[in-house]
Amino acid sequence: MISFLSSDRSKPVAIWLFAVALLVVGMIVVGGATRLTDSGLSITEWKPVTGAIPPMSDADWQSEFALYKQIPQYAQLNAGMSLAEFKVIYWWEWSHRFLGRVVGLAFAVPFAIFAFRRQLPRRLLVRLGLIFLLGAAQGAVGWWMVASGLSERVSVAPERLMVHLGLAFALLGALLWTALDCWAGAARQTLPSPWGRRAAWLLGLIYLQILLGALVAGNDAGFVYNDWPLMNGRLLPDDYVHETLWQTLAHSQGAVQLHHRLVAYLLMIAAVVVGLAAWRSNYLARESKLLAGAVAMGVLAQAVLGIVTLMARAPVGLSIAHQVAAALVLSLAVAFAWRVRRI
Repeated sequence: MISFLSSDRSKPVAIWLFAVALLVVGMIVVGGATRLTDSGLSITEWKPVTGAIPPMSDADWQSEFALYKQIPQYAQLNAGMSLAEFKVIYWWEWSHRFLGRVVGLAFAVPFAIFAFRRQLPRRLLVRLGLIFLLGAAQGAVGWWMVASGLSERVSVAPERLMVHLGLAFALLGALLWTALDCWAGAARQTLPSPWGRRAAWLLGLIYLQILLGALVAGNDAGFVYNDWPLMNGRLLPDDYVHETLWQTLAHSQGAVQLHHRLVAYLLMIAAVVVGLAAWRSNYLARESKLLAGAVAMGVLAQAVLGIVTLMARAPVGLSIAHQVAAALVLSLAVAFAWRVRRI
């Protein structure tokens, strides 16, 4: 029977989790590029095992292309596309799915090895199991997202994209927090502090902003209202209200972009206030102060990058940089929230 470490820490396990977190960031980047190049619907079937093998012959490519020609995106947006052009978008989507499989193996195989060698801290077993389930669910959610664009739409449903991206960032945060716990051991805080709540609220606000950004991306709302600080010269966009509340919140280009802007302003204020308060605090350790300052600066830099990306009409390079910056800001916020619980 396999037993586990009685110690609450293991640096080799922590390094493994940090490495998987880095792979998740890579997955987010490739996924963003796949969306920005309109490549996400190029593979119309979900084959978790055999799908790891790309088309190997001309006949295989023609078969995949024929399947793509049956969906609305081809008929309405890409009619007349050549096989060579199809291969470009196919490779983006295939790379995204393949990297997902790599992330799964990068988690599962070392987990089995560490378990066999009895190097897993016992107190983290349940959390590691939940992370594994979260990663497995991400694959199913990814297909659920793709399926929304195969019959009646020419792109995936924005709310499903939001869930898919939200799970990716949740997985990133869980991996980082668990890696930090594994590196340093269990928290040994002895005095009550409001900083844990403040950091948690700030982290939650950053996560909400990421979800709103996913709705902007899913609605292609970065291609409209490209002036700032107004929206086509107005405070409220012309097409803000749609038929229903849900249509307004999730499918109105004007509404999703306005909400993303408003929460960005709130987030900037919150990040600066928390950063300044942390720096002036006599209660926090120097590491916590530095992390709070890093979060504040990251949020401000991300806001500037977002404005530049919007006014440039969301070019691929800037859009990917904006998404990478979001991953960095979330990571810093996770580290800050983790650290202030260890005063």
